[in-house]
Amino acid sequence: MRTSRLTTTAVAVAAISVLATACTGQSEAGASDDPNAKTTINFWHGWSAPAEVKAVEDNIDRFEKAHPNITVKVSGNINDDKLNQALRAGGSDGPDVVSSFTTANVGKFCSSGAFADLKPFIEKSKLDLEKTFPKVLLDYTQFEGKRCALPLLTDAYGLYYNKDAFEKAGIKAPPKTMSELASVAKKLTVEKGDSYEQLGFMPTFHGYETVASHYMSSWDHTYFDENGKSNIAKDPAFAEMFTYQKKLVEDLGGYEKLEKYRGTFGDEWGAKHPFHTGQVAMQLDGEWRLGMAESAKAGFEIGVAPMPVADDEADSYGKGFLSGTIVGIAPASKKQNAAWELVKYMTSDTEAVVEFANGIRNVPSTLDALKSPDLKFDPRFKTFLDIAQHPKSSTSDGAVNGSTYQLTLQDFGYQYEKGAVKDLKAGLEKTAQQIDTDIAKAK
Repeated sequence: MRTSRLTTTAVAVAAISVLATACTGQSEAGASDDPNAKTTINFWHGWSAPAEVKAVEDNIDRFEKAHPNITVKVSGNINDDKLNQALRAGGSDGPDVVSSFTTANVGKFCSSGAFADLKPFIEKSKLDLEKTFPKVLLDYTQFEGKRCALPLLTDAYGLYYNKDAFEKAGIKAPPKTMSELASVAKKLTVEKGDSYEQLGFMPTFHGYETVASHYMSSWDHTYFDENGKSNIAKDPAFAEMFTYQKKLVEDLGGYEKLEKYRGTFGDEWGAKHPFHTGQVAMQLDGEWRLGMAESAKAGFEIGVAPMPVADDEADSYGKGFLSGTIVGIAPASKKQNAAWELVKYMTSDTEAVVEFANGIRNVPSTLDALKSPDLKFDPRFKTFLDIAQHPKSSTSDGAVNGSTYQLTLQDFGYQYEKGAVKDLKAGLEKTAQQIDTDIAKAK
């Protein structure tokens, strides 16, 4: 399960803004502790659900059996705020190995020194990153050539659909292009007075997972130009996405009607999620939703497919948005060599990655694990394995101030979809200027 959506990262961004002062040391090739000596290291992670916590503990048990000299003390349910405080404080009680769900903040982690530089450890271990991890995962765990993290499982986003509703509406297959998505969403929408009996798709930016960055994965796009300046007003893909989303909002009943209906939805992480209950017939979501929908005993057959793509990019169908958990080493740790042994094991050992993916119900994060016959998933899960390996799958670009630019773009989307901003071109230009200003201040 992943809880670090853009709509819930505002707190994390506020916490991360202090991280520039967090670093009290930097890993160098001469990290002094003996990785073969008997020692105890602290691992802090963010998982909290019982099944997830057990999967973490099982993974640590496997590590300790393979490394009997290293004992790992595990602390769970650690968000970026708690992590920030510990990294600033340092000390023997703080973490040695750290993880975060917020891939969008890797730029901040790396540029501020909040996470230690992993280059000397990778070189010493002769770990071939390009032969171990998919390219997109390598991209979102480094910033401007500095690698301060490695990927620990992946999140791949696709389209869930209610097969029973499709059959009733005479729809033969899931949509593959964005125009097909709009058409199918309208066919599946059943109005009921000033509300809905069933909504084909919830398009608003406040909807679960329908944030700007997830929509943008359906278009070939570039957030920043070669000079590091915001590209959102110059790249036509952004205007196309916002134009498409706003029209879909209007075609499905309008902003106010949709937002009123959204107010009837259950919690995103609970059994009453609107896809589970049949309130929406299609849902943009991550790989975890399949297991959650099955556990909630949704009363219909669940279909899974890649998210549709822009009409003029039909040949890229199969791609999707990727993110995931990242893991690194605390710069103040006095046991960095031992910490690296845990990081290397969790991220690159095929058996460890496969077993952890099985337990967490996330997509494996190494090339070998993605092809492993030991993966124990519902056959439909292969859709997400394929998305994770698709050459045109993408993630949001890193920035020195983390995900601040994404939140700025998302805030613009909120204003545009409800009609508070009338001029899309001018709005994107103003938003780009704000993004550039924020990044310049962060530098």
